Amino acid sequence: MPSHSAFRRAAGFIRRRTRVGILRVRSSLLKIVQITVCAVAAYWFAEQVLGHEEPIFAATSAMIASGFGRDTTLRRTLEVALGCTLGIAVGDLLLSLLGTGIWQAAVVVALSLALARFLDSGTIFSTQLGLQSLLVVLLPVPAAGPFARSLDAIVGGLFAIAIAILIPRHPRSEPVKELRGLLGELSGVLRECAAALLSADATAAWHALVRARTTQELMNALPAALKSAQETAMISPAFRRYRGELERLRRVADGTDLAVRNARVFTRRMANALMHGTPGPEAAEDLAAFLEELADAVDLLEHSVSEAHQSARDRAEHAARNELAASASRLAPGAFGVSGLEGEALVLLLRPMLVDLQEAAGTSHEDAVRYLPRI
Repeated sequence: MPSHSAFRRAAGFIRRRTRVGILRVRSSLLKIVQITVCAVAAYWFAEQVLGHEEPIFAATSAMIASGFGRDTTLRRTLEVALGCTLGIAVGDLLLSLLGTGIWQAAVVVALSLALARFLDSGTIFSTQLGLQSLLVVLLPVPAAGPFARSLDAIVGGLFAIAIAILIPRHPRSEPVKELRGLLGELSGVLRECAAALLSADATAAWHALVRARTTQELMNALPAALKSAQETAMISPAFRRYRGELERLRRVADGTDLAVRNARVFTRRMANALMHGTPGPEAAEDLAAFLEELADAVDLLEHSVSEAHQSARDRAEHAARNELAASASRLAPGAFGVSGLEGEALVLLLRPMLVDLQEAAGTSHEDAVRYLPRI
């Protein structure tokens, strides 16, 4: 019986891994084609046009510089291409001075890594420079001479850069994906808080806090996604018209980031209040209804991010702005029937979150603060 159970677990694990692997391949098909074309084209150019025999460094430099991952930006492509080229050039230079051998390889790697750390703090840059230098020293010298490999590396890097410029990913896709995920999680946290209030369940509130804290990965990914998108819009003529939209996405991202941080503070305070029997049943019901309405407004903001057409985005953002302003106007200290220091503190903690969300929806800071009732 235990062996049968272990077999079922193993079979389930294999099925899950297979499904994830297929999805990963499917999502990377375009990148696979780009890297393949880039590497083969660089190899063909170095072999047929430059006349180099087996220009393997042209293909490897192109492949490494193209790379997988969401951080494959033009800057990263340039960085890796430069690292590959410098590594091969340093290896070729030291090879012509020192010859080949184990101790020469050690000297080359040490000097290459020292040069890499002197030039740049990036780990990818340092690793590629050292690795390429080591390969140059250990592999046989080609018939065209040692510095032919440096030229091959330049060819590979140029092909990778050309692909990055000519076939960029759509600048909205990655920021929208990350921002939708963050707004969706914020909406989910608010709804979990509402459910915890209705059931007076402090444990459920702590679970909502855990969910709010796990959004950190999404928050960390957003700046890199926006930077990559703005880079794409800057270098690609076809995507320059999206620069204004990317500025809007940055504004939404900045406001949402602050709102999530404030949501964590509110959720932690709410969990403590529920542990001490605050707020009372009627106040908890009113506050839960408010949080549900706030989650609906966040959903509208998410909708404004994900819409493909500008007019639809504007309509959704306008609706979110109106809903958030109406919600902010209700946040007086004694609202929702709360009483006592802990109850009023919950309402007060919602005020900065509403300011952040209004700013994310396009309201100025001054107007967002003006919508709040005076204390």
